[in-house]
Amino acid sequence: KELHQLGYTEQKVETGRVLFSGDAMAICRCNLWLRCAERLLINMGQFEAGSFEELFEGTKALPWPDLLPVDAVFPVEGKSIKSKLFSVPDCQAIVKKAIVEKMKQRYKVNWFAESGPRYTVEVGLLKDVATLTVDTSGPGLHKRGYRKLVGQAPLKETLAAALVSLSFWRPNQPLIDPFCGSGTIPIEAAMKGLNIAPGLGREFAAEKWPVIEAGTWSEARSEAMGSALTDQQLEIEGYDADADAVSLARYHARMAGLENKIHFQQRDLAQLQTKKKYGCVICNPPYGERLEDIQTAERLYAEMGVVFNKLDTWSFYVLTNHARFEQLFGRKSDKNRKLYNGRLQCHFHLFYGPRPPLKKD
Repeated sequence: KELHQLGYTEQKVETGRVLFSGDAMAICRCNLWLRCAERLLINMGQFEAGSFEELFEGTKALPWPDLLPVDAVFPVEGKSIKSKLFSVPDCQAIVKKAIVEKMKQRYKVNWFAESGPRYTVEVGLLKDVATLTVDTSGPGLHKRGYRKLVGQAPLKETLAAALVSLSFWRPNQPLIDPFCGSGTIPIEAAMKGLNIAPGLGREFAAEKWPVIEAGTWSEARSEAMGSALTDQQLEIEGYDADADAVSLARYHARMAGLENKIHFQQRDLAQLQTKKKYGCVICNPPYGERLEDIQTAERLYAEMGVVFNKLDTWSFYVLTNHARFEQLFGRKSDKNRKLYNGRLQCHFHLFYGPRPPLKKD
């Protein structure tokens, strides 16, 4: 959906990734704008590799010198799932050697200093099919730059953005996160509501690549800065029972330049009330992973059902891994999405409220 909004409509959706075509500007725009993606990779090629020889020859056949300059730093990372070539270190070494041999043909040198820009190569093997990619992002795209300090069990910025995107919240609606922690969901919602590119406050690996002109990055950044809706009014509130968490949330909002757009306050769930209508609650309540905390979490889910029920015109969006959440909450979700919080499989429960009445002319 985000790629469509950026104009990249020809896509192939696979488990864990979306493939699309784009030029140098696409690398800049997507790194700056994608809210839910973890990385932007260049797909160098894909081929069958049931042996080290096939892996070497397949890698060597790819156009590495078209992307990598003679002084490129190109570490090789790897992973292997259900493949004959299960030794990842061996696969990394083979790929590195193949790239070096290909580079020798183009640059007519026998040794590479690797003193220039970084191009992280990954060899991924799945059922004897090798996929070779180069990372354009550097640190994961969840690292926006505003979250310098981290609280307990932090929600990744990319996942928080996904929760906002999967909800039906719009910038003209109230939004409350009653378990805001360090403030990630309200901050990501505010950035989306103000149309702020999430990558504006950081740098990317590909910014140092000579194959992308510096002017392309400047154009993309100027375009992003000019797209922000700074005058947009927002009604976003974040609450948490932990005073330290609220203090951290305020600090992160200040780092993101959003301290005047979000209201944070220490407040228990039982105190949640509002006169506002037709809003959205988006939250990631405690899961109770440790045995002694499970009963506490279950009592909290039951309390959520009682407290949220008073907000009779609101919609609720809840991420949890508890199998009996709906039973404890007292209501079956209208829809749910399977998502992973780290390696933990969760469900994002969507409870739709009534539609707001149409405004009369």
